[in-house]
Amino acid sequence: MNQQQTIYPGEVFANNADFDLAIRQLIPRYDEILEVISVCVPREANYLLELGCGTGELTLKLLQRCPKARLVSLDYSPRMVATTQKKITEQGYQERCQIIQADFGEWADGKLTIDIPSDFDACVSSLAIHHLSDEMKAKLFTCIAKHLQPGGCFWNGDPVLQESPVLVDIYETMRTNWTQQQGINREEVRSKLGQTQPYGYSGQDRLATLATHFSLLEQAGFQVIAVPWKYFGLAVFGGWI
Repeated sequence: MNQQQTIYPGEVFANNADFDLAIRQLIPRYDEILEVISVCVPREANYLLELGCGTGELTLKLLQRCPKARLVSLDYSPRMVATTQKKITEQGYQERCQIIQADFGEWADGKLTIDIPSDFDACVSSLAIHHLSDEMKAKLFTCIAKHLQPGGCFWNGDPVLQESPVLVDIYETMRTNWTQQQGINREEVRSKLGQTQPYGYSGQDRLATLATHFSLLEQAGFQVIAVPWKYFGLAVFGGWI
């Protein structure tokens, strides 16, 4: 495996086939993040928007949880789009799910040529928005708010900037202990990483604290802001418009 293969932000691993297992070995409680996002979306939702489909793990959870929902998902990565499309087709969800190869940064900046409707019941994202600058996060949250129905919700699972170096050290110790308990060779997992280059509006990790996210969400018009799940530098946060 050529670990120097150039990849887009969010693709993480040089070989896309490694993603589903390796991300679970790299990020503690990854499945909890996806589960919390999905259960925060109303089961009766009819119309969902996903920003960054990745390999379709969250996409499938949402389609399973919301049996009447139609889902639109944006992702700029051709290989992520292909992987997700394959999964939803195998599971028989292709009639309820539209995967669009597009940069949600362009959508936030008003430069996306594809028309995205403005009547979603919920918008979700996982491990994607942290690649945007704070300026673009602000634009994205405002754009999301405009595309949600009144009472609609937004949930994002992402790394966040921790408030103290002490917490960073504690998390690293916890993560090391977790890795050892799982019998995972972290260096072996990290050897599968690709070399990320910026793409569109996304770049290397551009983390912000939860306080910063709260401020941006409030400015965007969200009326209730919440953090249903947090584990040191990982969080699920968002709220209702």
